[in-house]
Order: sequence, then structure tokens, then C-alpha cells
Amino acid sequence: MQDIEALLDYLKRHKLYLTTAESCTAGMVVALLAKHPGSGECLDSGHVVYSPAAKKRLLGVSQHTLDNFNLTSEEVAWAMAKGALDGSPANVAVATTGVAGPEPQGEIAAGTLCFAWAFRLADGSVQLYSSTEHFAGDRSRILDEAARFALLRLPERHAQLLGEA
Repeated sequence: MQDIEALLDYLKRHKLYLTTAESCTAGMVVALLAKHPGSGECLDSGHVVYSPAAKKRLLGVSQHTLDNFNLTSEEVAWAMAKGALDGSPANVAVATTGVAGPEPQGEIAAGTLCFAWAFRLADGSVQLYSSTEHFAGDRSRILDEAARFALLRLPERHAQLLGEA
């Protein structure tokens, strides 16, 4: 768990205050942070939005986005991250959505997850990054790896924002 402690140090050092929007990981991203003392300095809130109705109601994901993109899409992850950021004093958001399995969902293979990282800039604008990843293993392993991925890629995305990557 040293990697999560290093992430907390990074968040503190860069004055990053986090909110999350989790679908398939169902709060596991926040839980990873909350296990460590001092996480409250860096964590504002966590949204668990499993259903499309919850994504719309709690994060403002539009019906247009839901209709035009699959729930497992970077576009939905972007909307979730932006919605979480818009409803929070946080300056960074992480979002997860996907199919953990064990069965595929239509044409989307089990283990396919989409991630988004949103950063609020000093001028109030938002910079978004996203990726689609594939994880192997049973449902529990996929969710564990996905939650870790969402958090541990945050410094890399922040470095991109700063032009350091």
C-alpha cells in the first residue's frame, strides 16, 4: 500500500482535492484512500452511481450522452467526472464505468473499463483525460485493479496537465 501513501503525498504536495464518480467500482476508489491516515485532507466526496438514472440525477449526465454512447464509454466517464467536479469544491475528479463481469455486456467484454480524470484549472475551466483499459481475472480482481488504476494514474494525468509528461 506504499503506492497509495505516495499518491496521498502527491495530492497533498500539489494541493489536489479529490472527488470521485464510480459506477462499476462502487466506492472502491474512495475506500482505497480512506484506509490511510490523512486522506481526509485530499478527499472531498465519492459518488457511487450504478444506474443510468443515478448518473443523470446525481452527476448531470445527459440523456443525449447516455443515448449516443454506451454506458461503458469514455464519453460517459467524462460526463461523470465533470459532473462530480461541478458539484464539489474539489479540483480533481476520477470516474470509472465499465463491465467487471463475469459475463460480457452485449459486445463489451468483461474486464473493459473506462476512466476519466478531470482537473479544474485556476480560470474555472476543466481539462479532461480518459482511457479505456482491459483487465483480466475474476470480478473481484478486475474491480481491485481498476480502482487502483484510477487512483495511481492520477499523477501521470496531472503531469500531462502541467506539461511535464
